[in-house]
Amino acid sequence: MNVRRPHISAVALAAVTALGIGTLSACSSDGAAAGNTDKFDVVASFYPMAYLAEQIGGEHVHVTSLTQPGQEPHDLEISAKQTAQLEESDAALYLKGLQPTVDEAIGQSPVKTKIDAATLTSLEEHGTEAGGHEDEHGEDEHAEDEHAEDEHGHEHTHEGGEDPHIWLDPVKYAEVAEGVGKAFEKADPDHAGDYRKNTAALVGTLTDLDKKFETGLADRKTDVFITTHAAFGYLAERYGLTEEAISGLDPESEPSGARVKELQQMAKADGVTTVFYETLVSDRTAKTLAGDAGLETDVLDPLEGITDASRGDDYVQVMEANLKALQTALGAK
Repeated sequence: MNVRRPHISAVALAAVTALGIGTLSACSSDGAAAGNTDKFDVVASFYPMAYLAEQIGGEHVHVTSLTQPGQEPHDLEISAKQTAQLEESDAALYLKGLQPTVDEAIGQSPVKTKIDAATLTSLEEHGTEAGGHEDEHGEDEHAEDEHAEDEHGHEHTHEGGEDPHIWLDPVKYAEVAEGVGKAFEKADPDHAGDYRKNTAALVGTLTDLDKKFETGLADRKTDVFITTHAAFGYLAERYGLTEEAISGLDPESEPSGARVKELQQMAKADGVTTVFYETLVSDRTAKTLAGDAGLETDVLDPLEGITDASRGDDYVQVMEANLKALQTALGAK
């Protein structure tokens, strides 16, 4: 669809032609590069953003993800080829604070429509613990402990220390979807009616998912679950749970011996049965902790990408698998 910059350089054209970035959407032509189609070309930073673009854009969009399936999004380094592709797109959809190289590339790009999902809902600060009980001011009672852990460099955070993992809360994800839909309507007004309809359908799906989590976790034996890294803070807060992470928001950070001992004691005191790990990050620490404490292990997928190892083919299916895993771990009936 992009016709604003028809006279690109030979170098840029070669880079675009040679792109090795995965095209996600059945709505697009196989192998077509962004900017070279007759559709509304959207470059998405990673899977949760690409899913929104596909669901909302439908047949009118060509969606390409900067992050390959199976690649850890936090580790993404933007290549020259990807920069060239971004330049020829109609829109960029990303989540500022999660992937620094993406933030920089989009910030420097001439792409007209830049949609930062972090501006479409509210973000909060989370440390190795998130959720739990809040005081009358809505602040976590362990906030001081979380800030203390920040001093030890165990956090990978959004600007100001905010947690970027908003897509794991269906309610916040729906808020982002509504904002993306409005941005698509403005950028591609010829198809605004379809974008509104598709956005409403997606919000309805996410509302139903929220209800499934609310009812599915209502009757449980414990509120506490242990994860590899602190990706599920928003989900925990939404459903009255407490996430205890082995490390902080950075999936690659190593926990201290004191933290491991604390989690072992906590698991026994709170009736924790399971240590969750994820498919895109090493499960070594989670399995070591579980083995030492006599606990089970299972997958709780942060949905940063869909692979053959995922328990589902899309966002909703994997979230429903996450719900089942939490129900088992928390003793929900």
